[in-house]
Amino acid sequence: MKPTTRFLHTADWQLGKPFAGVEDVQKRSRLQQERFTVLKRVGQVARENGAEFVLVAGDLFDSPRATKSTVAAACSAIGEMGIPVFAVPGNHDHGGAGSLWEQEFFQREREQLAPNFTILLQPEPVELENAILFPCPLLRRHEATDPTAWLRSTAEFDTRFGDKPRIILAHGSVLNFGSFSDDEESDTGAPNWIDLKRLSENAFDYIALGDWHGAKRVADKAWYSGTPELDRFVKGDDHHPGHILVVEAGRSQPPQVQPVWTGAIGWHELPFSFADDTGLVHLKELVDEKIGSRANEDLLRLHLSGSLGIEAATRLDQMIEAWNARLLRVKLSNQTAIAPTPTELDGLTRRTGDPLVSLVAAKLVALAASDTEPAAVARIALRELHAACNAH
Repeated sequence: MKPTTRFLHTADWQLGKPFAGVEDVQKRSRLQQERFTVLKRVGQVARENGAEFVLVAGDLFDSPRATKSTVAAACSAIGEMGIPVFAVPGNHDHGGAGSLWEQEFFQREREQLAPNFTILLQPEPVELENAILFPCPLLRRHEATDPTAWLRSTAEFDTRFGDKPRIILAHGSVLNFGSFSDDEESDTGAPNWIDLKRLSENAFDYIALGDWHGAKRVADKAWYSGTPELDRFVKGDDHHPGHILVVEAGRSQPPQVQPVWTGAIGWHELPFSFADDTGLVHLKELVDEKIGSRANEDLLRLHLSGSLGIEAATRLDQMIEAWNARLLRVKLSNQTAIAPTPTELDGLTRRTGDPLVSLVAAKLVALAASDTEPAAVARIALRELHAACNAH
């Protein structure tokens, strides 16, 4: 009977990610720390599923200049997993001369805290007890050639490796499948293209990919694991971050792949259009469904449109203020127009005892309803004028 191996496939930990879009220092630190905390869950999944080893398909660190504290924390977390961990450099933590992986501090911390960790810096087979690894490390941020090109000639593998399952470990974008980025990504340069069609279909049994941040099968034997902890707002229905993959591979057998949820931080997106002032209640209900009573555990991208009365717009501001306090971040696009209710209009534009206020209010109402650049200022001025007129 041909041997099989069970392992975890993960990638894109990006430890040390700055999360520059989050202004609050403590909230930014919360997001950064969760990227280490999730590694405890990775280790737990490995133990529960009897994994023989863990594969990290690139971007273990967010930067090739990770701080010493980040390196130490990473080595400690990897050491606690208790089973062999193998990784290749990705575009964020690429190898090459003078890289992080060759620095004395990393090597010392790895030896003391994570003797189970091996960084694979050479494109050459690595033979394990029950598997053969074929690492495809990135030695530059952007490789001009396909990092898997060295695997296109496989004539010698059958005689050298027999029936052990063969696993490719690579980082990059498969053809016709671009890498993913958003405002959390500071550098979205050209991807490192991987042409899966030029790899022998029968020579390899599983291709563990990194770079795309969602779990996704891109060929019969090729998967992206995605990042184990979400780090950005999700775009598209086919993007499934927050997972690791439990893989069972055997020589010349279809791999068995089971995605396992490991994420903790919620990244939510909510588009909402106000038809009238009653929409405020519905909006609050929708946000409550997503975040409940949690604090400092979620981020929300909120797209608002439609129109509200002046008092309702003020209540909306108060709701957003509360969400800003409770959430790690509210990324707001507020295109809501102010449409004063008939009662509000009468109270501002028909003030017989104060004709100047009536005149100013009428002009502000017209300006606020326009498509001109000062419209946003006019909407704020209308709210302030309404508040001043109703202060007593």
